[in-house]
Amino acid sequence: MEDSTRPLKERTEQSLFWSLLNNGTLQVLNILFGVVLARLLTPGDYGIVGVLTIFTLIAGNLQSSGFTQALINLKSPKAEDYNSVFWFNVIVSIILYSILWLCAPLIAAFFHQPVLLDVSRFVFLAFLISSLGIAHAAYMYKNMMNREIAIINLVALLCSGSTGIVLAFNGYAYWSLAWQQVIYITILNLGRYYFVKWRPSWHIDFRPVKRMFGFAVNILFTNIINTLSGQILTFIFGRFFPIAQVGNFTQANKWNTQANTFVSGTMGQVAQPVLVNVDDDKDRQKRVFRKMLRFTAFISFPVMFGLALVAREFVEVVLGAKWLECIPLLQVLCVAGAFMPLYTMYQNLAIGCKRSDLYLWCNVGQIVLQIGLILLCYYIFSQSIIVVVTVYSVFMIMWLAAWQAVAKHLINLKWNEAILDIAPFMAITVAVFAITHFATQWINNNVLLLITKVLLGAVLYIAVMKLANVKIFAECWEFLRKKLNRKRS
Repeated sequence: MEDSTRPLKERTEQSLFWSLLNNGTLQVLNILFGVVLARLLTPGDYGIVGVLTIFTLIAGNLQSSGFTQALINLKSPKAEDYNSVFWFNVIVSIILYSILWLCAPLIAAFFHQPVLLDVSRFVFLAFLISSLGIAHAAYMYKNMMNREIAIINLVALLCSGSTGIVLAFNGYAYWSLAWQQVIYITILNLGRYYFVKWRPSWHIDFRPVKRMFGFAVNILFTNIINTLSGQILTFIFGRFFPIAQVGNFTQANKWNTQANTFVSGTMGQVAQPVLVNVDDDKDRQKRVFRKMLRFTAFISFPVMFGLALVAREFVEVVLGAKWLECIPLLQVLCVAGAFMPLYTMYQNLAIGCKRSDLYLWCNVGQIVLQIGLILLCYYIFSQSIIVVVTVYSVFMIMWLAAWQAVAKHLINLKWNEAILDIAPFMAITVAVFAITHFATQWINNNVLLLITKVLLGAVLYIAVMKLANVKIFAECWEFLRKKLNRKRS
């Protein structure tokens, strides 16, 4: 458990370090496992499991019901608070799994895939198992136990990824992806029980849940809306397009999500606890938020625009020729994905300020307009997935303005301040990668082109940060230097 007597800045830096290390390591492993599985499996295999994601995520939202964020938002949650949430999650999960088990034939019929009957009932076990560790996860996030979280995630990914590869190699097709999900959440929960010494008791009292319900219910509805927003394309494509095309989109969205989650996951583990700690001083909260916003932009734009830059070489060299159709989808999604970690920051601000109502209604407006635009585009361009994905991506970028309006209301963050925090990093990234693109056009070998683009883009970006004396870069560099010196000594 983190030492709460240390200054907030020091705890934040340490948490960011472990969070960054955690997400960076996970993404590297996800790339390795994802590449092997992509070569062993087909677009149809990914499509089968991909269409179930929306049901699993919504069920996961319902089982936690927003109480994870509610626990984190409490200044000093007690054992009875965690115990109340634990039993609430378990009971809700049992009910939800029973409903989904009965609905499995309807799901299979909706997507015209009979195999989904058995696959869905097995995959849904993952959220049933996860209910046993939600309260423990909230405890770890509340206490900023990011080192322990990193260890747990690493072990869970290694075990589940290895299992998936072995099964895929032995011809289990989409079942390898299903087993991967179930094993991952099982190992994750075992790790949480190992590091968190708190244990649930049989004294069940739902009064703490009732006290948190007003705040949590807004988070619940918002999480469901966010899930719909993130999975609506897969759901629509699964209904109207061949399963192989759904698989191509699922593959593209998978790599986009993994990349932007590297940033948003890093910040998400730290942002809410830190913003809650400074909620009583709005000026300080604004300074902290702006610094986090700059740090997010500093990492997000080069990561996501960089993936878009090397998408063709990455797919051709790493995934194989059977995935070529997902290249334009990946490039478009990555452009919008660069802005997704900024969403995470604004959303954590609303939650940290205890304004789950604003968090809810901003997301309600987003999903309503989003679904309308997607359906309109589908009926106008019914044969073009890329058009629908492009419209979806443009809308997601534009809707960030609504979240900025929320920040203006909560901490008086002016539009010009937000633009000054974000735009320079976006402009520098675009300029650097444009130079990288034109400077490497003479290279014909895809392997050499991929390596050169990555190295040249990274060197140029760091050089510009150094020459421009960007403060957030200097602080990161100084922190890493101190960390390395401490390790040597």
